[in-house]
Amino acid sequence: MSQYPEARFLTSANSVEQFVPDTGSEVAVAGRSNCGKSSAINVIVNRRQFARTSKTPGRTQLVNFFSLRDEQRLVDLPGYGFARVAESVRRHWGELLAEYFEVRRSLHGLMLIVDIRRQLTDFDRQMVAFAESVDVPVHILLTKADKLKRGQAATALLEVRRELGNRATVQHFSALKRRGEREARDVLDRFLTTSPEQYKSAMKPVPQK
Repeated sequence: MSQYPEARFLTSANSVEQFVPDTGSEVAVAGRSNCGKSSAINVIVNRRQFARTSKTPGRTQLVNFFSLRDEQRLVDLPGYGFARVAESVRRHWGELLAEYFEVRRSLHGLMLIVDIRRQLTDFDRQMVAFAESVDVPVHILLTKADKLKRGQAATALLEVRRELGNRATVQHFSALKRRGEREARDVLDRFLTTSPEQYKSAMKPVPQK
């Protein structure tokens, strides 16, 4: 059963003017295309096809707002990388993302989805920088952890933690095996129910199993 029985899609936005009212709290989810972002969202919310999945990378081209509970939202941000789009569209996505982080006072946290086999990309580092610029905490899901052997996955986790230090918390995640589901949902709930300052002051590494 979903932890968010009232979860529903609100709207898609292609400009700041189309964003939902900036009240309550929201958590942004970002990831380079083909990183497993939609599958991760579906598992965490525990609703099939809540965020659509596609075999075509880069289908999230707008800022998608979802209500999880009253005055608590999840925001699916556009990702790019493998997406076959015009350079003008790619540039617009970058500007839209920058504007989103700059204007949203209700943003309480960023969940960054990273394919563990590729580790951090320039897109991921840019997302961390956006979050840091507005003093918002970051939690990273290293998705598709089931694709690596245990030792390889442990090494990848250590390397990401070494690069980012205390700039973000990091965990393994597998939508297929539902590995890390509870830990990721706990972080989402803490993001939604505490201020960024409170969360960062109490931030501890997520335990691994």
